[in-house]
Amino acid sequence: MGLTFYNSLTRAKEDFVPWVPAEVKMYTCGVTVYDDCHVGHARSLFIFDALKKYLEYRGYKVKLVRNITDIDDKIIKRANEEEAGFDDIRTRYIDAYYRDLAALEIDKGDFEPLATENIVYMIDHIKRLEAKGAAYAVDGDVYFSVRSFPSYGRLSGQSTDEMLTAVRIEKDEKKRDPLDFALWKKSKAGEPSWKGPWGPGRPGWHIECSTMSMRYLKTETLDIHAGGRDLIFPHHENEIAQAEALTGRPFAKIWIHHGLLTIDGRKMSKSLGNFITIQDALEKCTPNVLKLFFLQAHYGSPMDFTYEGLTKAGRAFEKMQTFIDTVQLVREEQGPSGVIDVDGEPDAEIAERVRQFEGAVDDDFNTAQGVAVLFDLVNLGNKFLSARDKGAAVEAARTLVTLSAAIGLRLQPTHRTRQAAGGQRIKVADVSKATITEERARELLAERQAARQRKDYKRADEIRAYLAKEGIVIEDTGTAA
Repeated sequence: MGLTFYNSLTRAKEDFVPWVPAEVKMYTCGVTVYDDCHVGHARSLFIFDALKKYLEYRGYKVKLVRNITDIDDKIIKRANEEEAGFDDIRTRYIDAYYRDLAALEIDKGDFEPLATENIVYMIDHIKRLEAKGAAYAVDGDVYFSVRSFPSYGRLSGQSTDEMLTAVRIEKDEKKRDPLDFALWKKSKAGEPSWKGPWGPGRPGWHIECSTMSMRYLKTETLDIHAGGRDLIFPHHENEIAQAEALTGRPFAKIWIHHGLLTIDGRKMSKSLGNFITIQDALEKCTPNVLKLFFLQAHYGSPMDFTYEGLTKAGRAFEKMQTFIDTVQLVREEQGPSGVIDVDGEPDAEIAERVRQFEGAVDDDFNTAQGVAVLFDLVNLGNKFLSARDKGAAVEAARTLVTLSAAIGLRLQPTHRTRQAAGGQRIKVADVSKATITEERARELLAERQAARQRKDYKRADEIRAYLAKEGIVIEDTGTAA
């Protein structure tokens, strides 16, 4: 059985068959740069980065385009509120976006095009829609004629009449129909503008994704179009209309939407005081812990972000990390080479875990079940350690690293481990970041050992805490006597 995905367009799970065998052309809606990215953005950015990694693990060559919306009403509004220049706002938050992406340890897309760098292509797209009778200009604005596209509403499952009654439509007397949407907006005084055939203006939000996805992926039909469930209507519905009215071809084979994120059961909002930025979250946990938190739910499900849940994810990740570090210690005990031979055929129990992992994640990218298999593999590896089967333990650790990487987790030994006097084992997390010398660390360890012997545990704990800040973790492995 191969890969399957739930297709939002057909409302069914489908076998994944890209247009070109072993090649995947994938587009995902990126951020609008008018504020700092929040944890909802983090889930979207990570889940689709992880999906790309898993497709590559399964042998596909993937090209991912993730756009950046850097011209939009929200950006203009922010600039006006701050009495700042439009370019100042967009540049500030583009930089912040890339800072967050790096902090999350998420790869950039193969292309991350800016809307402002592609306006000439959007103008051409709009002109051709106008020539086909799917768009019309009125006093410097251009609108898409929804009634000219009979299948409008397929993605959201609504008829045009239902949309009129169920959705608040912005009033605009220039429109022929209330459902028609802007492709080109006439610029108001003081707003950024570009020269177009209809006069100075700027593109609407929806047209950028239709245009840039086809341009950078060099295709009229994407293999995968991904985004948040909140984008289904009107954004993705409008993308389909704009693209298919122009090409006459399906815009995307598979539509994948992730569920939305709430904070302690409530919608995230600055007014509620529960707006959690990516930087806020990363003050509480590492990127891997946040990623594991996201992976433990199915991507299509809504998810509630709580610090209690984050703490549980932290404990779970520590279990993985401890196993990897313990295997590293076993390797170091073999001597300078750290080599442990893994003889013969791959362990049958490990191979079964690999089959289970792939079977779970192949089925609509079910990372929740995949993660459960990873922890089963950790338990198996610890069983090998208890049985002193070093070869099998190393094989389990290598497999854990490989499978974790396939869904976006980066597992690696975090320290060198060595014995110190008095039943203390030292773990040096990152010597390069320490501000004290090893000689000073040894002095403090001796002082701590003396404090333990005289039962001055307060001083011993103070030294432990100080060294921990320096990246030097102490494990007490024996008695202080």
